[in-house]
Amino acid sequence: MRIGVFGCGYVGLVTGACLAEVGNDVIGVDVSAERVDMLNGGEIPIYEPGLKPIVKNNLAAGRLQFTLSAQQCIENCEVLFIGVGTPTNEDGSADLSAVEAVSQAIGEHISEYRLIIIKSTVPVGTTKKVREIIEKYSAERNVEFDVAFNPEFLKEGAALQDFQRPDRIVIGVDSRRAEKALRAIYAPYNRNHEKLIVMDIASAELTKYAANAMLATRISFMNELAGIADQVGADIEQVRIGIGSDPRIGYAFLYAGAGFGGSCFPKDLQALAHTAGQVGSDSHILDAVQAVNKFQKEKLYQILNDYFEGNLEGKIIALWGLAFKPETDDMREAPSRVLMEQLWSAGAVVRAFDPQAMLATAGLYPDQAADGRLQFFDQAYQALDGADALAVVTEWKSFWSPDFKRIREALNHPVLVDGRNIYDPELVARAGLQHFAIGRSLQT
Repeated sequence: MRIGVFGCGYVGLVTGACLAEVGNDVIGVDVSAERVDMLNGGEIPIYEPGLKPIVKNNLAAGRLQFTLSAQQCIENCEVLFIGVGTPTNEDGSADLSAVEAVSQAIGEHISEYRLIIIKSTVPVGTTKKVREIIEKYSAERNVEFDVAFNPEFLKEGAALQDFQRPDRIVIGVDSRRAEKALRAIYAPYNRNHEKLIVMDIASAELTKYAANAMLATRISFMNELAGIADQVGADIEQVRIGIGSDPRIGYAFLYAGAGFGGSCFPKDLQALAHTAGQVGSDSHILDAVQAVNKFQKEKLYQILNDYFEGNLEGKIIALWGLAFKPETDDMREAPSRVLMEQLWSAGAVVRAFDPQAMLATAGLYPDQAADGRLQFFDQAYQALDGADALAVVTEWKSFWSPDFKRIREALNHPVLVDGRNIYDPELVARAGLQHFAIGRSLQT
């Protein structure tokens, strides 16, 4: 099948590469000449485990190419995925300008039947709007087309596995022809048992937002419980195991920590709450989830500020982990950003290490990197030399079993802030470190 993918960012690139891997001829379209050149050269603009080899292999096999030309893609591909970004507007709504621009281009160049599949996360009603835009710009040609909604459920760091071995494949369609085409596209991932869930378009659009809102709610719920645990002397890790063992609850997304970030949860919560407001519905739970997360992102700074009795001026704080989660270089809405910005406001210096996200972080904070308030190191332990405390913000696997005695010897103060609850308090204490965690009675 000849497939076009608009948008060569996270969603579009993973989608295009995986579809090429199973034999489709894929054209990826992007508005950035730099990105297109990079991709055609076999380099990728994001870090995602296993993605680069797939891109390179399919480029070499001739099944994958990238272009700036929307017209080339529309004229040569029978199926068109829209996977462009939908960032947050100031009012919390989703910015659909990129989706609308692609829709206009399709309308201007479509000359025979095409199936347009929206992969971007968009508010309910967007698929209908896309159809209207295409109809407007193709009216004089009277071309048939279908528009479907097919949300992505990709976890950064495990996106290839999620695409190639999905739990479910949700498709929102209003025609049998569109459903048959989508079934053909996803047939390679649907052999073991039926994974396709076919529904109306509005329900599919809401399903995507609802899934992310539910997962974010579980995280914020545990973070709120962690605050209670600190006050009553309980251990949130034991509570997690106790409630997670209930099959009605399960263990997924029950980890207390420094708050959630990334490109999905914060943006999608805001967009869903905005939609609720537009239709006159309440969003009490969504608002509370966001409020708890905002508070939680400030927790690590509060711990450090309390330890140093409100005087962080001139203090050097080592950070292990910058990306919003392991196995990515994504700094969007990362808790580390809140912590660093608060530390700088208090006059502190940050010494940081992250396996993948240091380049992205330097791009976000060029002034701090230039004047020494933000320092990067090639190895985790190098960041500790001369530091007054260590805060672990991202739970990369390489941080899970450190030499605690070495940490204690390197730090000016015996302070380890465990922002992801990955350490055994007894092992930390045995090395002479004060262990501050989330929901574990603050200090062990």
